This record gives sequence, structure tokens and C-alpha cells, in this order.
Amino acid sequence: MEKNSKIYIAGHNGMVGSAIGRNLTSKGYTNFVYTPFPPFDLTNQQIVADFFAKEKPEYVFLAAAKVGGILSNNTYRAQFLYENLMIQNNIIHQSYIHGVKKLLFLGSSCIYPGNCPQPIKEEYLLTGELEYTNEPYAIAKISGIKMCESYNIQYNTNFISVMPTNLYGPNDNYNLETSHVLPALIRKMHLGKCLENNNWQALREDLKKYPIEGVNENSGETTIIQILTKYGIQMSTGTKNPAPSTKHQATSTLQPVTITLWGTGKPYREFLYVDDLADACVYLMKNIDFKDLTKEGSKVINTHINIGTGLDLTIKELAEFIKDIIGFEGQLKWDNSKPDGTYRKLLDVTKINKLGWREKISLEEGIKLVYNKYLT
Repeated sequence: MEKNSKIYIAGHNGMVGSAIGRNLTSKGYTNFVYTPFPPFDLTNQQIVADFFAKEKPEYVFLAAAKVGGILSNNTYRAQFLYENLMIQNNIIHQSYIHGVKKLLFLGSSCIYPGNCPQPIKEEYLLTGELEYTNEPYAIAKISGIKMCESYNIQYNTNFISVMPTNLYGPNDNYNLETSHVLPALIRKMHLGKCLENNNWQALREDLKKYPIEGVNENSGETTIIQILTKYGIQMSTGTKNPAPSTKHQATSTLQPVTITLWGTGKPYREFLYVDDLADACVYLMKNIDFKDLTKEGSKVINTHINIGTGLDLTIKELAEFIKDIIGFEGQLKWDNSKPDGTYRKLLDVTKINKLGWREKISLEEGIKLVYNKYLT
């Protein structure tokens, strides 16, 4: 991949796509083509075909996808399956039709069975049942892996697939209806801190950036309290709703606040800062071809590459970790009537480490970077 090669980042505005763009730009790449979202519908076959015919990209990073946490995955099952299948089918096929030199497809660690041995090796794909709550998304991503492998076998293309662990970082999704666990925890702890400090100015600034179900900075105090309570951020029992000061500044006396979180907190999760993922993707695009991932005379299977840290912690430990970093002093409760999801999905990163790449940003450093960015 040369510095003047024409590069298409599908999903360039998203968390992963924007990180890949930052990484490439920092390394001197400048020749990018984009499909702006939402006007550009990647599920539309003709629109994608016309784009490839016009732009003829040489290298493609397929980071576009419909994503979300347990709640949105389980609620919008048909959308997650349909939209992700259509996006990847269109882009992978048009990359073949128009002679793209190399494509990198981004999947997800949820492709693996829910009861996998730990850590999860690439070879464990399709060896058991998927976790039900994200089954449609996982099926779509598995199809993408197999599509890349199959096109390579039949058409001699150079399409590779990577499976990142749970990601976080700049441009993450903080919508409490659809966010993943780490950004959801950051926002809930921040809102809880604002509430316990009676800091209505900060509360309204947050809702201005990220309204919750239409509740924004102009909503009344009672409405704001109600929506926060719906998402588990509430004044402790017996505490009256605080009245903000006349200048809308924080008070010196902490109001007792409880944040209720889904599940038991016992499942383990691994997290990777998105700029580390981007660095891995660019490294693989520059240095590793599909032929490097196969063995001569062997069945072409499980050529995808796990990307992670090889380290995990419980959701409860993560919540306490974020609580300390943000400075929320209230109580955390766990609602075990809600689903936990897969108990553990720690990736085995032996393959990518042997290929010459390792992560650089620790979880503590990454969360501090993210929270500082969230506040700006």
C-alpha cells in the first residue's frame, strides 16, 4: 500500500473508521474516498456499485456496520441481520468486481460460541451455539468472514478478516439505549456524579450533546429526573429531588445517588482502545496477505485474526474502575433479572502477536483519555 494509493474507509465517521483514518493520516496517507452517512445507503446494491465504478478504490477497510449493546442487539434482531449482511455483501462483491488489491473486513468477537474454552482461538469458530442475545449480528459477521475466504478461493482475491474484542475510544456511542457496556458505564457514572453534586449545569450540558429519548437541556427538572431514573440513575430511597442553585452550580453537599446496572456484574470482558485496533488494521493491510494466513495443502478455514489484549476483568471490576476514575461516590446496584450475555470471551491473540503486532494503550490510560474527551 503506497502513500498515494486510493483508500476507501467504509464507515469513516464511526468509531473504528475514524480511528483508521487518523492512523493512516498520521503515517502520510492522503488519498481517501468516502461514502457519507446517512445520505449514502450502503445497503443499496446499485448505489454501492455506482460508487465503486466511479471511484475505483485500490484498498478497502470495511468498518461500516450496524452495532449496539445487548439491549439493541436483542431488540432489533432483524435489522442487525439484514443491514449488516447487505452492507458487507455489497462492498465485498464490488471490491471483487472492480479489482480491489486488498480488503480488510472487521468482524466481532461475538462470532464465537457462547461456551468457548478460554482464551478463544480462531479455530473455535462454528464449534458451538452462539450467544442468543447477539446471534443475528454474529451470523452476519460470520458470513462476512466466509465470504472473504470464499472469494479468495474462487476468485484469487486478497481479502482478510479481523475479529476485534470489545472496543472503546473517541467517537463512541453514548446513547443509553444502544451503547456498549464501557461507554454506557462512563456516561452513567458521569450523570450520577452530576446528580449527586446537584450540578444541573453539567447535567444540561450533557443532555444537550446526547439527548435521552427526546429529553434534552431544555427539559424540566422533573422530566430529567424521570428519564435518569428509567436508566437506573436515581436519588436513593427517601431522598427528595434536589433543587438547583440559582446559578445552576454544584452544591458542596453530596446527594445520595444509586446507579443500577444490568446483570450480576460477574461476566468477564476484554477491552481494546480503538486507536490500537486501527494501528493493527493498518499494520495488517501493509504487511499481511491472505496467502500468509493459509498453509499449503491444508483446508482454507479460520484465516481470520483475533485482535485484543489477552487480558480481561469482570464487569463489576470495570464499573468500580470507571467509578473511581470519574469520581462518582454513590452506590452501585446490580439487577440480576437482566441478561449478562456471554460469561467470558477472552481472545487468544497469539496469531497477531506472532505476525508482529501488540497493543500499546492500557485500560486505565484509555479510559482516562476517553473521559477527558467526553467532557470536551
